[in-house]
Amino acid sequence: MRRLYNILLYFLIAIGFPVILPIALSSKKRRKTILQRLGLVPLPAAMTRRKLLLSEEKIVWVHALSVGEVLSAVPLVKRLKERSHTRNIVFSASTKTGFDIANQYLNDSVIGIFYFPYDLKFSVKHIAEKIAPAVVVIVETDIWPNFLFEMKKRQTPVVLVNARLSNKSFIGYKRFDFFAKPLFLSFAKICTQSVEDAKRFQALDVPSNRIMFTGNIKFDQEFQFLSAEEIKDLRKWMQIQPSQKVLVAGSTHKGEESILLDAFSKMKSEFKDLVLVVTPRDPERAKSVYRIFEAAGYSVRLMKEMEKKSAGHRFDVIVVGILGVLKKLYTIADIAFIGGSLIACGGHNPLEPASFAKPIIFGQDMSDFAEISKLLVDSGGAVRVHDSASLFEAAAILIRDDKKAIEIGERARQVFKANKGAVEKTLRVVETYL
Repeated sequence: MRRLYNILLYFLIAIGFPVILPIALSSKKRRKTILQRLGLVPLPAAMTRRKLLLSEEKIVWVHALSVGEVLSAVPLVKRLKERSHTRNIVFSASTKTGFDIANQYLNDSVIGIFYFPYDLKFSVKHIAEKIAPAVVVIVETDIWPNFLFEMKKRQTPVVLVNARLSNKSFIGYKRFDFFAKPLFLSFAKICTQSVEDAKRFQALDVPSNRIMFTGNIKFDQEFQFLSAEEIKDLRKWMQIQPSQKVLVAGSTHKGEESILLDAFSKMKSEFKDLVLVVTPRDPERAKSVYRIFEAAGYSVRLMKEMEKKSAGHRFDVIVVGILGVLKKLYTIADIAFIGGSLIACGGHNPLEPASFAKPIIFGQDMSDFAEISKLLVDSGGAVRVHDSASLFEAAAILIRDDKKAIEIGERARQVFKANKGAVEKTLRVVETYL
């Protein structure tokens, strides 16, 4: 199976090279990561010192794909570090935004942060030899055959944590059972988010003794609670008046802002003082999102330009192009909209606003957070919408009725509080391999 995979992989690279190269060179993000992911750039010195590799202290390699997975991994990594202050932990991410978030939240907890290698035999082997991990922990997704088989050859256990398997993915894996089965059998243990996920892995012929339902570690994320004074200061800095209501749209995607604009236009006709804070999932899209709302005639400001003098000016829309501030922005929200859900992107983490007791609205596609979104809707802590009209209707009800908004927000917080504890269960599994 591995041989067939590599034949197909190199064939696709060969025929796609004339297209892949210009794309890689034209993208600023890819230019910054390509050499590191090929294994052609040295790893951080602290990770490769000979005395470290020859020491008795075991190295734990934790990997997460992008921003969402990295944020999920933060409490897991920090708790692992707390249990043994001398344990060497290294951390990798696949995307530049994930890498940047990891550096923001995990610098004090790990000895090195780097880019996960492309799934090419020479890249994987090179980095595996440099790090020589005792155990690898993969958070949620980013499953690659060459990497898994290299770890298996080195007799290094790989644990898949916070694992999820949607019905769509399950059907796909089942169709290619000859490929999926050896892939999932490469894991020493699979820790699932839900019982349903565990059943799907079992249906792919993964032995039940290799699967454990540990819960969703996203419920154990750390959130930055602000005091009433700090919230007041943040609103003042963003030039939002105490009387103004705020709708925070978090992690929006291309194509979603136009739907949001349509709903917001209807809201503004009734609620003149409403402020929309938009945080694109990709910070580099901030200027294009700015232009969407500016072209519609709204007064718009980029958050990074808030320091500019504009005394007494009220903005209709504030566009955020800064990484790592969305959690804080949810504290000033009266309503939170979860991006990536009105288009086919799987949605994003609704637990951040839930932890602050904010009423939550999201679209139809929350497939990446299926269990969490269901819990929130079933408890009355979130409202699911399907287009700009239903988004307007849901938001309008919450803006008009403060009491209802507070009740929905409190239900969301109860869901958040009731499902904690997955990190502890997951750590117990990881520590069995140390």
